[in-house]
Amino acid sequence: MAAWGPRLAGVRGVLLDISGVLYDGGEGGGVPIAGSVEAVARLKRSRLKVRFCTNESQKSLEYLVGLLRGLGFDISEGDVTAPAPATCLILKERGLRPHLLISDGIRSEFDQIDTSNPNCVVMADAGEGFSYQNMNKAFQVLMELENPVLISLGKGRYYKETSGLMLDIGAYVKALEYACGIEAEVVGKPSPEFFKSALREMGVEAHQAIMIGDDIEGDIGGAQRCGMRALQVRTGKFRSRTGTSSALKKTPVPDQLPALQRGPRAALVTATSWYSS
Repeated sequence: MAAWGPRLAGVRGVLLDISGVLYDGGEGGGVPIAGSVEAVARLKRSRLKVRFCTNESQKSLEYLVGLLRGLGFDISEGDVTAPAPATCLILKERGLRPHLLISDGIRSEFDQIDTSNPNCVVMADAGEGFSYQNMNKAFQVLMELENPVLISLGKGRYYKETSGLMLDIGAYVKALEYACGIEAEVVGKPSPEFFKSALREMGVEAHQAIMIGDDIEGDIGGAQRCGMRALQVRTGKFRSRTGTSSALKKTPVPDQLPALQRGPRAALVTATSWYSS
């Protein structure tokens, strides 16, 4: 236990991923991961500031929060940093009119955005909407632009639902990048600006925060590159055979992770590795 003192020194805030850390989505809305509801409640009772940082782009923020509350989590929309609202701000600031390749679940997030005569493409995890026709339409829009702009709500490889692993948006982003010879702008993890936005909302500096997630690149790598400490859990998309970026600074930890200031041991005992900046 004493060995954790230096690692937790100065911690004032915790960033929590949602999918694969708090719950696994799926039929009927999904199920909470064992101990996660209690863990969040204990964190919120502690001295630590708590914020949820997600790349969820199939569900609107309102729907996601309602789903999590229905599963027993103490969470409100103001507690969550999500990519769709952040993307809308970017579109308005830059005068961009998007062609939307998104799921119907988040279309309401873009109700106030002008989509006439598109001068960019915005793509999210469209699920079944990633048909050839829809991908080809996005390709055509980009190829017709003198300065094509592709904005992606995340770039994950896969995620986990109750039925198993699911292909994420990253593969489709790569396809359009390759076909159009461009690089997508990512709004969401691992974008440094996305993490910085979450830290600002929480009111803490990067060195005072810990990111807890199941994605070695999006959660852990992105957080570390922002100067945060990070913790990977063995739930969600975690797979022991998944490669670790050599750029990540890893410190092996015991399976039994101590509570954070009498915080949520239940959700953290599955931690596999600690990463410091």
